[in-house]
Amino acid sequence: MRETKTPAAARLLVDCLIEQGCDRIFTVPGESFLQVLDGLGQQDAIDVVTCRQEGGVAFMACADGAMTGRPGVAFVTRGPGATNASIGVHVAMQDSQPMILFVGDVDSEMRDREGFQEVDFAAFFTPIAKWAARIDSADRIPEYVARAYATAISGRPGPVVLALPEDMLSRDTRAMPRARVERPAQAPCPDAMQAMMALIGDAASPVAIIGGAGWNAKARNHFQVFAERLGIPVATAFRRQDAISPSSPVYAGNLGYGPSPKLVERVKAADLILAVGARLGEATTDGYTVPPLLDAERKLIHVHPDPNELNSVYPTDLAICASMDEFAESAALWDDGEAIDFDAGRHAHAEWEDWATAHPNDHTLDMGLAVQFMRDTLPADTIVCNGAGNFAGWWHRYWRYNGFPSQLAPTCGAMGYGVPAAVAAALRFPERTVVAAAGDGDLLMNGQELATAVQHGANLIVIVVDNGAYGTIRMHQEREFPGDNRISATRLSNPDFALMADAFGGWSAIAETTEQFKDALVAAEGRSGLRLIHCRIDIEQLAASGASVSGLRGR
Repeated sequence: MRETKTPAAARLLVDCLIEQGCDRIFTVPGESFLQVLDGLGQQDAIDVVTCRQEGGVAFMACADGAMTGRPGVAFVTRGPGATNASIGVHVAMQDSQPMILFVGDVDSEMRDREGFQEVDFAAFFTPIAKWAARIDSADRIPEYVARAYATAISGRPGPVVLALPEDMLSRDTRAMPRARVERPAQAPCPDAMQAMMALIGDAASPVAIIGGAGWNAKARNHFQVFAERLGIPVATAFRRQDAISPSSPVYAGNLGYGPSPKLVERVKAADLILAVGARLGEATTDGYTVPPLLDAERKLIHVHPDPNELNSVYPTDLAICASMDEFAESAALWDDGEAIDFDAGRHAHAEWEDWATAHPNDHTLDMGLAVQFMRDTLPADTIVCNGAGNFAGWWHRYWRYNGFPSQLAPTCGAMGYGVPAAVAAALRFPERTVVAAAGDGDLLMNGQELATAVQHGANLIVIVVDNGAYGTIRMHQEREFPGDNRISATRLSNPDFALMADAFGGWSAIAETTEQFKDALVAAEGRSGLRLIHCRIDIEQLAASGASVSGLRGR
């Protein structure tokens, strides 16, 4: 048989990714980029993770970018592959996470004929990505790849989509990879820092809201030093709970869905908000009410790496455009001789400790106590991954996100994120415990990636909270349309999830009581590979407040 070499353009693309530091790619293979697949098979610098559906591919890449700060990389084929993957692009954009999606495209000669699986990818992805383009020249591959990395990691991080015409990948080229691109360092202006400290010094009840674009371990450590020195209460933005150590004496809890009512009142009453990294989006602010969008008595200091976010929604009294880590380090080291000392941080932390402590209820399987037992049993730096659903509220309230990164959860509320994210986390941090928390509806949106976990030897624990319904939507139905026979389209008939895990080659257990859950978790911790605990709970048990659905009727 005649041996065929990988075309030069495809080899160049792979070499460019290696030069940029890419060490893992997530993909569902497609015929539109066979040349790249061949090139990937001829090297050992990049680990290729073969997935089962392009939505899982994109979620894994998004999660990988969240953990590393470098773009997670995904390859999918045109048409159905790209449209399936679009959910991950949407999440990466709303979550401000760096990601690059490469899409195999139709041959250049077939373009604009609505050929087989043809889509105008620049038009399709531009509204939900930082940049979407098509590489028509093989000689320009290094330029496009370097720009994709620069765009994905600079300012507000986000996704880039590059289409790869099939014929372009087969062309000859003598171009060479460009040097690795790094995120520009953006130090805050000293005058702005002086103004910030003056505003904080004049405040009576300041609150910080942190976490978001470009947040990293350095930002976490330095900002915590700064906040503890001042004693200012620190709240985390929605699903950014690992932005500060939960043991910090000034940590006040998380905003978003199901926060502590006392924290909500504290933020609403604050005369100064210091928002660092957070976009102050709809979820974090509960529809732009926490804090109120307009308040003549409140000052707002907004620190963000992208100038386009500053003053875009909330009017800002002091806008600081800087990298999160550079700002936090400057704040931690700032010393102008003026001592600022609040005791509100200590009080806010005590309120959160009380809110985040589970108390027994009347349900046979008490999920609050179950999560608290997890907290006491699993390592402190366990990574918890979840998609969307009422079930997530138990982890948001009762889990302690001690490590960094330790929370992988979509701020845009996409279902099906947890299992793919957990696979990515288990491969990225094989020495750490990884948990995928999923609802019954949530799991079946990307549960096929359990096969990917087994195939690639990922160690993860999956906890399925099965209440036989799309619980969040049912909760809203019962609140908005009370009365008999008003439940519509939210009931679910589920498989035996334990048997499903067995079929994938994993270990499983069923928990219908709190004690059974505890026994199953201990047994799971003592094993490796895929482990799944199928938790069967009462539909009346809600996560956010510990109330029951029936308690909402009549409102």
